[in-house]
Amino acid sequence: MIELQAAAGAEANLDLMVQTVKAMLEDETDTIAALANVSAVLNHYLPDINWVGFYLLKGKELVLGPFQGLPACTRIGEGKGVCGKAVQDQKPVIVADVHSFPGHIACDSASVSEIVIPLFRAGRVFGVLDVDSSQLNRFTALEADYLGRAGGLINAFLQTANPASYEA
Repeated sequence: MIELQAAAGAEANLDLMVQTVKAMLEDETDTIAALANVSAVLNHYLPDINWVGFYLLKGKELVLGPFQGLPACTRIGEGKGVCGKAVQDQKPVIVADVHSFPGHIACDSASVSEIVIPLFRAGRVFGVLDVDSSQLNRFTALEADYLGRAGGLINAFLQTANPASYEA
């Protein structure tokens, strides 16, 4: 019974996370300001993570955007690492153990597991939401679902955000 309550509590926390992301994006028009606040929200609601943020696609490389955590890789080449794989496949990627992922880029040696959600503007990849943890197999299907929901809200925001606030 206690495990069931903990799971229900975790889902309620994730639902609150998504609702908070929605509220952060509601009246904002600036892309960078919005993504900065969203990274802070996700950092607050996701336990046991060591990095959360965005890489934004410029040309053929991902460039570091707003984030929470230690300094990170500034640029990720086309198709490189977990983030590049998510861009290439245009779908989320969950990696239980980054050390077993071919071509993993170790921006922070403490990171062991990772989830990356691609983001879209006008039908094209705009960037990715990247979340890292120092725990093995940290990200569950439930969290992937709720991070996907947050990603959907970000995608909707990107369709109406001021394009001058970030030119990819």
